[in-house]
Formats: sequence, structure tokens, C-alpha cells
Amino acid sequence: MSWITGVGLTPFGRREGRTTLDLMSEAAAAALAGAGVAREGVDGVICGYSTTLPHLMLSTVFCEHFGLRPAYAHAVQLGGATGFAMVMLAHLLVRAGAAERILVVAGENRLTGQSRDSAVQTLAQVGHPAYEVPLGPTIPAYYGLVASRYAHEHGAAPEDLAELAVLMRANAARHPGAHLRAPVTVAEVMASKPIAAPLRLLDCCPVSDGGAAILVAREPGPGGGVRIAGAAQTHPHQHVSAAPSLTVFGAGACAARALAQAGRSLADVRYAGIYDSFTITLAILLEDIGLAPRGGAGRLAREGHFSAGGPVPLNTHGGLLSYGHCGVGGAMAHLAETWIQMRGLAGDRQVPPPATALLHGDGGVLSSHVSLVLEQPA
Repeated sequence: MSWITGVGLTPFGRREGRTTLDLMSEAAAAALAGAGVAREGVDGVICGYSTTLPHLMLSTVFCEHFGLRPAYAHAVQLGGATGFAMVMLAHLLVRAGAAERILVVAGENRLTGQSRDSAVQTLAQVGHPAYEVPLGPTIPAYYGLVASRYAHEHGAAPEDLAELAVLMRANAARHPGAHLRAPVTVAEVMASKPIAAPLRLLDCCPVSDGGAAILVAREPGPGGGVRIAGAAQTHPHQHVSAAPSLTVFGAGACAARALAQAGRSLADVRYAGIYDSFTITLAILLEDIGLAPRGGAGRLAREGHFSAGGPVPLNTHGGLLSYGHCGVGGAMAHLAETWIQMRGLAGDRQVPPPATALLHGDGGVLSSHVSLVLEQPA
């Protein structure tokens, strides 16, 4: 058994003068303070990668900077799935007795710490080096391809995807730390700049500076905690050209295994934190997992199913699409918000504290999947 006993989340957006290590430290300090744990009480550290600080030993570089001397340190690289994969690893290590308290931390000045050309070049390397990269596509182009196939198979209109962008912005409007807070309409999403047909600018997450940290412990601690009840991974492919399908991916199998491990079903889920780098990402994952019918995620969003007052509130902080995307820390913000909601600490954006929550992240182009099931003890 393992518990999340503290979370730290910085505001996302333009954080001028803040380095990767600064942002990681800000989030880590908040997580430890929330859990009432001193730095000496941390005996494990797992961190993600940073495109603006691509050090081969980032975990120990951070430990030195932050003043930690753990018995275990590790860095993980799994694209957008990294954040949840790190939490899963911490969960397994704590259960195995390898550590008592593991700090999972990520942060990056991805907006202000690199040029636009550098960012595009880095993301372009996700493709297959022989069959994809030479043709020049970037991440939005790959997801545009997926969105085109999705529309063809399910008859979904671009306006359906736009509903998800509208919902995420409405959620972000209630969070003071969100990168993009101004409400938008479906018409505004549809009128935004074309990026990779059929995706437009507001179908895409912003590039942000920010950081997030999660403390995973063997015991709930004096302040209580949220239990990690299930965790699973699935890796059906790496490159789009090798994917067996462009509409059915590994998210469903992954979430089903995590739920089974927790002794739960989708019917038990009362909150969802789902990766949303693009509106099509969110639609595909919701439908693959079974939280929405095929082609129906946008319709359910329009009907209020995923709103704060709906049956399954979704990404109440605004998700990657509006809270922002700072690399590995982007998905970890979903987990931080889930913990805050489960503890009843969300203030004006609080939903009925869910007993069971499902989180899912993906890396690459819907390539690597990680699902987590969190439970609030009765």
C-alpha cells in the first residue's frame, strides 16, 4: 500500500527568470510543507526529464540543489506519461520497502528557457527516424492525422472537439494558477488559427513554465492522505507508422487493469484526470477508456457530463489545454488537482469529494499509457 501525503503545484505560464531547478524546488517545497515532512525525512527521489536542462543525472543534480541526500534516486523518460509513470514507480518502491517517503518532482521553464525553433526541433524527434522525421511532421501534425481519422470513423465534427477546449478553459477560469483563464466559446475555438488540420490553435495546449511535486509514502501520515489503489501501464507501439489503429489505442486495457487491481470498475469513478495535450487526445482517451462512447466525448462535454456538477468531473484545474503544459510536470498537475479535490481543499472549484478517481496519461502519440486509481479512505 502507498499513500500520497502531499502535493506541490506552481502557477503555470510565463515565469521569467525561473530555471528548471527553481521550478522543481518551488513545487517540492510546497509538497513537503503540505505533508509536514522535513527534507531529512525524504529517502527517495524520482524526477522527470527537462528539455531545457538535459542533464544525464538530473535526479542527483536536483537533490544537490534542493538539499536532499536520498538512499534512492532515479530519473524517468516516457514522454507525457512520465509523471504518472514516476508515481507508479514510487508506489511500487514504497510497497517493496525500498524507501519510506519518495518525492516525485518535475518542472521546466519550457516557455522562457528555450527558443521556439529549439522547442519545435525537440518535439519533432518523437517520430520514426527513417519513416517519419525526414518528412518533417511535428507533434501537432501527428495528432492532426489522428483527429482526421477520428472524424472519418465516427462522423465527429471539429465543433465536437472544440467543446472539450471550452470546458477546460471554463475550469481554468476558476484556478488562479492557470496559464490561460479567459473563457472561450466553440465559435472562438473554430475561428482560431489553423495548426494541423483539423486542429486549430485552441485545440492545442500552450507551452508553459511550471513545476509539480508529489510525495508518496508508506503511511498516510498525521495529516492523512489519498491511497494509490491501482496502477498499470500499456505500451502498444512507439511510432504512428507502427500503430495498429489510429482510433483505438492502449488506454482502455491499461485503465481496466488498474481498476481491476483496485477492485473497482468504471462505474465507481467519480472524478477523472485525463491527459489532454490536444482536444483529440482527450477525446480518444475518454472514449478508449470507456468514460464516453466512441465519437461522443464532445457531446457529453456539451451536455455537462464532465463539468464540475456532472457525474464525472474532469480536469477541474483546466488540464494541459488551459492550466498549461510544462513538460513532465504538466500531467502531474492533473494528479495534484485530483488530490486537492479528494481532500476537499479546492475552494471555489470544489466538487463533491470523490471516493474513487481515475487518472490516465499517455506519452508519444498515444503510444505509452499509464493509469492510476486513487481512493479516499472512508
